[in-house]
Amino acid sequence: MLDTYHIREDEMPDELQVLLARYPRDTWEAHPGFREKTRHWLGAHQMFRRVAERIRLDAEAALNKDIALDDFAGRLSYHGGNLVRNLHAHHGWEDHSYFPELAAADPRFAGGLEVLEQDHADLDKVLEDFTRQANRVIKLTTVDAAQAHDEAGAVHDTSKVIAAFLKRHLTDEEDLAVPIILHYRLRG
Repeated sequence: MLDTYHIREDEMPDELQVLLARYPRDTWEAHPGFREKTRHWLGAHQMFRRVAERIRLDAEAALNKDIALDDFAGRLSYHGGNLVRNLHAHHGWEDHSYFPELAAADPRFAGGLEVLEQDHADLDKVLEDFTRQANRVIKLTTVDAAQAHDEAGAVHDTSKVIAAFLKRHLTDEEDLAVPIILHYRLRG
């Protein structure tokens, strides 16, 4: 399933990690330029990771018949809808506001920001398939439980893709953006 989608496997090139070497992850919180807006942005990323994991675990539980299909459908509707809506809103804001601000602060990083924007476009394809699969499971739950159970497998597979995608993308995004924010004292 992972090979159905384009998910970058390589880290950002070394030339895009220049500031990360100067501002390693374990020093961010103590830096005087690390402010509430950055903490909130990183918190949103943690929430995306947790919700994606919750969806995967719920799908596994449904496939193992550890939770009832109607419970799974309700949880999938709630968590899946929140994940998709919030990721689209978050990425839209990044693409139109946040990323241009970072690129204006340090033009060397425009290439990295282009990679992240492409990630957003690639993730949109995964989220579109996930939404279609989740809606199918939710509808089938009331019509054909056996088929809904079978379709939960597709949701599980796609949830693993989402988690893998977010792991690579969010880490790279953080490692590129936060050092720029700290270096130039942005987002105060």
